Amino acid sequence: MTVLDARALNRATLARQLLLDRADMPVLDAVAHLGGMQAQEPQEPFVGLWSRLRAFDPAVLSDLLTGRSVVRTHLMRRTVHLVTADDALAWRARHDAMLRQRVLGVYRGELAGVDLDELAAAGRAVMADGEPRSMTELARALGDRWPKPGPRPLGEMLVAALIPMVQLPPRGLWRTRAGVRNAPLSAWLGREIDPPAPDGSDPVGQQLVRRYLAAFGPAASADLRAWCGLAGLPAAITAVREELVSFRDERGRELLDLPDAPRPDPETPAPARFLPAFDNAILGYHDRGRIIDDAHRGLSVTGARVVLVDGRVSATWHVEADTVQVTPLRRLSRAERTDVAEQGRELAVFLSDGDSDRVRITASD
Repeated sequence: MTVLDARALNRATLARQLLLDRADMPVLDAVAHLGGMQAQEPQEPFVGLWSRLRAFDPAVLSDLLTGRSVVRTHLMRRTVHLVTADDALAWRARHDAMLRQRVLGVYRGELAGVDLDELAAAGRAVMADGEPRSMTELARALGDRWPKPGPRPLGEMLVAALIPMVQLPPRGLWRTRAGVRNAPLSAWLGREIDPPAPDGSDPVGQQLVRRYLAAFGPAASADLRAWCGLAGLPAAITAVREELVSFRDERGRELLDLPDAPRPDPETPAPARFLPAFDNAILGYHDRGRIIDDAHRGLSVTGARVVLVDGRVSATWHVEADTVQVTPLRRLSRAERTDVAEQGRELAVFLSDGDSDRVRITASD
C-alpha cells in the first residue's frame, strides 16, 4: 500500500482546502465544498474565504446569510458552523445525539433529573410565537419550571442541542457587531429538517464520509471523527469503502480517499496563506501533523490566527491600527518573508476596505 508522507498529505490538504491555488468558485459552492466553516467568531469566515477564493466579495456572503442560503448553527463538534441551508437541513438530525451528549458532558450534574424530551417540547412551545430569542431569554422563560439547573445549562442544552436553531443576521454579517438571536432552523428556512432514514441505514453518514474526504482527504477514520464529532460512522465507512482508495501514512495508519480527488506532487510550491481563528484546515483532523508541528498544536485551539508558509503553520498574525502584524514561529527565508509581506498587504487592504496596506513582520526568535 502506498505510503504518503507528511508533505504529500500537506499538499493534498491544501488542494482540497482551496489553499494551494485560489479558486474561481461561487461563495455558496465554496462553503458547501468545505463542508461548512468554523464560525463561532463571526468575522473569521470572511478571512477564510478571502484566502481561498479569487476576487472574494464579502458582501456576497452577507447576502447569502440574509437571503437564507447559508446559516450559522451548532453542528460539527457542537461548535457554531457556517453551512449551506441544504446541508444544515440534511445533516442536523444525524448530529442530534452527539449534540446532546456534548452538552451533557459539561452540564450532566446540573441537568440530572431533567427530562430532555419535555424540555425540548417546552422550548419549542416558547419559540412557536416566532420571536427570536437569546439563549438566556429562552432559558429564563422556562426557569420557573426547571429552576435547579440555572439559565446557562438550560440555555445551552436548548439552543445547541435540543432545538435546531440558527443565529439570525445581523450576527455574522460583514463588519457588523451583533448579539446572538436564535430562531428555529426549519422556521427560518421554511423547510423541515430531513428525518433519519426509517430503515436504519445511514445515507447521511455515507454522505459525510464522501464530503469530508473531498475537502480533507486522504484521511483516517479518526480524522473524520475529529472533524464532525460523530462516533457512529464505522458502518457508513464500510458501506462506501468499495468506492474509495487506501493509503498509509508514516505512522502506519490507513488513510481513505476518493479515487479521483487531487493529490498533487509533494514538491508543488505552496504560497503563503493567512488563516482565520479555528480554521478547519487545522482543526478538521485528529492527526494535525500534516499542517502544524506538535510544538505549535496549542495555537489551533486557542483562537490564534496563523500564517501558512510552504504549507505549514509558520507564523501568527493579528491586526493593530489597520496594520497586519505577523509574528514568525521560525526563521523565514528572504523569499518567504517577501511572500508573507505581499499576502499581508493584500489582507490589510481587504480588512481595511482599501484604507491601509500596512504589514509588519517581527524578527524571528
